[in-house]
Amino acid sequence: MLIKYKKSFEKIAMGLLSFMPDEKEVKKLQTTIKEYESNDDWQLFLWKEEDILGALGVRFEDETIVIQHISVTPSHRNQGIGKQMIQALKEQYGEKYNICGNEQTKEFYEQCHA
Repeated sequence: MLIKYKKSFEKIAMGLLSFMPDEKEVKKLQTTIKEYESNDDWQLFLWKEEDILGALGVRFEDETIVIQHISVTPSHRNQGIGKQMIQALKEQYGEKYNICGNEQTKEFYEQCHA
């Protein structure tokens, strides 16, 4: 299930985002999390089953949602969780918004969208 990020999930979210190639440094991670917390156009979602297994970060631009971050815990990869997160995003926002990936997430998004 896709849930909205809350401050109480900060450490988990930072851990998940740290798997993204451009989010390895702690300072960069802290800046990214602050942006998700303070910018109304940025939303961070977490994928929860029994535990939190993934993160999906998006940016709203007019009628488009740009997927900026997508990450799944290494022990749960290749089980379709990333695809499920994108599908849940489409179900929640697909009527009102076009959804696409950015330079980091475009290839994965297109694989899921095909």
